[in-house]
Formats: sequence, C-alpha cells, structure tokens
Amino acid sequence: MALETTTLFDEADALSRQIDASPVGNAAELEAFRIQFLGTKGLLKQLFGRMGEVPADRKREFGQRVNAVKELAETKFNDAKTALEAASAQAGPDFDLTLPPLPPVPGSRHPINLVRQKIVDTFARIGYAVAEGPEVEDDWHNFTAMGTPEDHPARDMQDTFYIAGHANMLLRTHTSPVQARVMESQKPPIRIIVPGRTYRNETISARAHCVFHQVEGLYVDENVSFADLKQTLLYFAQVMFGEKTQIRLRPSYFPFTEPSAEMDVTCLICHGEGCPVCKHSGWVEILGCGMVDPQVFENCGIDPERYTGFAFGMGIERIAMLTYGVDDIRLFTENDLRFLEQFKAEA
Repeated sequence: MALETTTLFDEADALSRQIDASPVGNAAELEAFRIQFLGTKGLLKQLFGRMGEVPADRKREFGQRVNAVKELAETKFNDAKTALEAASAQAGPDFDLTLPPLPPVPGSRHPINLVRQKIVDTFARIGYAVAEGPEVEDDWHNFTAMGTPEDHPARDMQDTFYIAGHANMLLRTHTSPVQARVMESQKPPIRIIVPGRTYRNETISARAHCVFHQVEGLYVDENVSFADLKQTLLYFAQVMFGEKTQIRLRPSYFPFTEPSAEMDVTCLICHGEGCPVCKHSGWVEILGCGMVDPQVFENCGIDPERYTGFAFGMGIERIAMLTYGVDDIRLFTENDLRFLEQFKAEA
C-alpha cells in the first residue's frame, strides 16, 4: 500500500509538470488544455477519483497536493484566456470596415393578410363595411343569439375553448358574434364584412388548425332574396379567382340560416376538368351561406316580418391554400422565412 501511495503522489507531481509544459498559445490549444486537464473526464478528475486508494492518515496530504495541481491548471488556463482576449481586442475586428453596407432586405406581407385584404377590398366595392368584435366572447353572442340555444345539437358541430372560471365566456368559434352585435346596435340596412381570428379545439394537421381566420358577410334590408345572395357570391368568386370561375350551391344546414347552402367553385387547378385536388369532381367547396333565420332577427331585435337578409362565411386559410397552391395549413403559422419570402411579389 505504501508503494501505491507513493506512486499516486508521483503521478500528481508528474501531472503538475505536464501542465507547466502544455502549450496554450491560441484558442485551439487553450480548449484542448481545458478538456485534457479540467474537463469532466480530464486527468485531474481521474486523479481525484483515486482518493479511496490513499491511506486515511495521508488523505489530507494527498488532497492538498491534488488541489495545488488543480489551482495550477486553473491559473494557467485563466491567464492564457485573458491574454488571448486582450490580444484579440487589440487586433480589432476581423472584417473590413470599408466595405459598403448590405442592401436592405425588403419584407413581405403574410399570405393570410394578403388574401384577407383582397376579400375585404372585393366586398368594399359593392358597399360592404368592415366590422370587428372581441375574440373572447360570451355564450349568448357566440351561440344563442345565432340560433343555437343551450340544448341545441348544433353546438356539437364546434369544439369550444371555454375560459376557466367563467362558465359563459369562451374564445369565439366563428366571427358570427360580430354579426349579432351589429344587428343589436344598428338598424337596417346593414351590409358588413367581418374578418377575424377564431378558435376551435381541433387536432392540428395539414388540413386543420385550432387557430384560424374567417371572413363572414351579412346583408339585411327589405326584400333581400336568395337570388341576391347568389349574384353576390358569383361576383366575389369571379373577382377572387378569375372571370371564368363558376359557382354551384348545394343544400346544407347551419343553425343561423334557413335555407342554407354550401358553395363550390370550379377547381382552380384543373378548371373543372377533374383532378386529385377536387377529387375529380371539378368543384371545390369554399364557403357556407344562407338566408338569415327569422329567429336570429328576433334575438337581435330586428323585425323579421319587415326585413330579410343573407349571410355567408369562409375560412381565409382555405382560400389562401387554393389561391397559392399550399397543401399544409400549418405553414401559415410556422414563420418559416423560406415559405414567407415567396410572397414578396405580392406585397
């Protein structure tokens, strides 16, 4: 045991000499020095780990010896690091200050904003004003006022984010509450377009997201007919997608309109010939619409005997995906500059 102990003390002395002799003249040598002697798997760590081999009466002496070697290594490392940093500062920056500056990189508008603005501008040409409302909404405006009472099965169509501690407050599931608020506060005629962010508790995938954007429209006046709705939507489709675009309306169901319909447009990819995008039907669904249910008018204080109206709603992401050929809705929220820079020409 005495021989082994002497060997350990000799190893500590040898390690001290090795530290003195190790070069630290540049950054690479300094990092190599740190790893070899001070790293978690370095020689000093290994030597400390052999403390159990030292007899009890010499442990203190051995510990002092190894600590002295460690202080030597740390002092050499810190002195060399300070010297290298000082030399680097005196040498100045490693780039040419006389070079001309880089030209500014122009930004770009987000594709969702581009599509939203085009939709708003399209309807503004025919007299629609923009209306906005809160994203944190109450149950009355989000559901009940729009023809969806508490026990109505239509509530199952939407998965809602409710606010903890506030049973009647939620993140709006559509922009329809804004329509209700406008009808409560304004007398007809009403002609509004309602863009905004909405929320639903859905699994995020290439085709769906829990946060998305909608645009809804509302027109209320005397003698408003389904024919007015059809011509308005045909005008929108042809401005948005091209003069040759055709539309078709299919019967559907929404709790706040009656009759209700889904609107398809001729496929933007195959122009009605049939392709995988439109499932070889030649048509792509883009929005829902219908005549405002008289009960909704009554809920909002408008006389359903005097006034009629229509409403429609569409997802902005869906329109953007069709417009730009985007096949994954998640790209709109990932902030990948490689994706967003493609829309500079549109800014």
